[in-house]
Amino acid sequence: MVKGTMQLLLRAIFTLLIVLICEGHPVDITYLQSAVAKGAVCLDGSPPAYHFDKGFGAGVNNWFIQLEGGAWCNNATTCLERTKTRLGSSKLMVKTVSFSGILSNKAKFNPDFYNWNRIRIRYCDGSSFTGDVAAADPRTKVFYRGARIFSAVMDDFLAKGMKNAQNAILAGCSAGSLAAILHCDRFKGLLPSGAKVKCLSDAGFFINTQTISGTSHIEKFYSEVVNTHGSAKNLPQSCTSRLKPGLCFFPQNVAQQIQTPLFLVNAAYDSWQIKNILAPGVADPHGTWRNCKLDILKCSSAQLQTMQAFRSEFLKALNSLGPSSTRGYYINSCYAHCQTGTQETWLRDDSPVLSGTTIAKAVGDWYYERKRFQEIDCPYPCNKTCKNRNFE
Repeated sequence: MVKGTMQLLLRAIFTLLIVLICEGHPVDITYLQSAVAKGAVCLDGSPPAYHFDKGFGAGVNNWFIQLEGGAWCNNATTCLERTKTRLGSSKLMVKTVSFSGILSNKAKFNPDFYNWNRIRIRYCDGSSFTGDVAAADPRTKVFYRGARIFSAVMDDFLAKGMKNAQNAILAGCSAGSLAAILHCDRFKGLLPSGAKVKCLSDAGFFINTQTISGTSHIEKFYSEVVNTHGSAKNLPQSCTSRLKPGLCFFPQNVAQQIQTPLFLVNAAYDSWQIKNILAPGVADPHGTWRNCKLDILKCSSAQLQTMQAFRSEFLKALNSLGPSSTRGYYINSCYAHCQTGTQETWLRDDSPVLSGTTIAKAVGDWYYERKRFQEIDCPYPCNKTCKNRNFE
């Protein structure tokens, strides 16, 4: 019995690997050694890094830049811990990653952006690329230099041809997606005035709401992130001029003032937010939500009711941005987190759809202004195309 189960599991893993190999393609890492002299370094002082797949054909002057995600560190202790992982040190990053979804170089899998210059910037600063403290922490030897990393890699891309960009998108996943929102107008300012420049947020619309125990956990956490990393001066002044800097980590307080066209891809039941904003461990000491957070099908009726209330809060925050003719959004009812970088959720025969449209089609139509897309899904469990898996 056990042997048969193991064989089935191994067969499933092997099949998955074959699918990933067929859909993705490997791209090697580039370490930006020249950034070190500018103080643009990871938490441990190692150089920033990225993966660059050059554009071809009609896409040679088009640039898609994706900022990697990976949450944040909010104090000296948690940031020191990150230096022992790929999220704090480029020394610990894998040398090759697979590009798929919106990073794919195949027209079949990525029809609108397959031949662009496609880049994934690795995340190793813990502040969504906003930190800038002049000196390293004298006790831990940790550097808080996320904003310098952003500037250094952008300078490198400009020198590599981005200064001639005709089309460009700044995007990200999760914490990288938040960075894409925060740096959106700054990014546009780097590029030629005649270029079509837009920003794409995938699972970056983190909302300021209370936990299941009634505490403001995420608001306090974000405030600590901003204070630890010295981020305030690198957040949009349109927000910091009227709110405390920590509140300017919430897109609901920032996105309305962004001048550059922005598209939001997000699950209304974002799995990371359910796990870490609504029901973090500190608010659930007995682990009542543990199984529910791992699999939405295991949630009790009471837990589902709480998640429906979270969706309402999410939509309230989204609607607070007000109307916009240039903003797009794709808010589905999947239990997911980051959906553009995975082929299964970006564009495939069995991909989730909203109003009969895949994420790839919606984003492409919005970018090229073929059609506006501003759609919100019906409440869970109405969308039967959702896989309801955790893409984190």
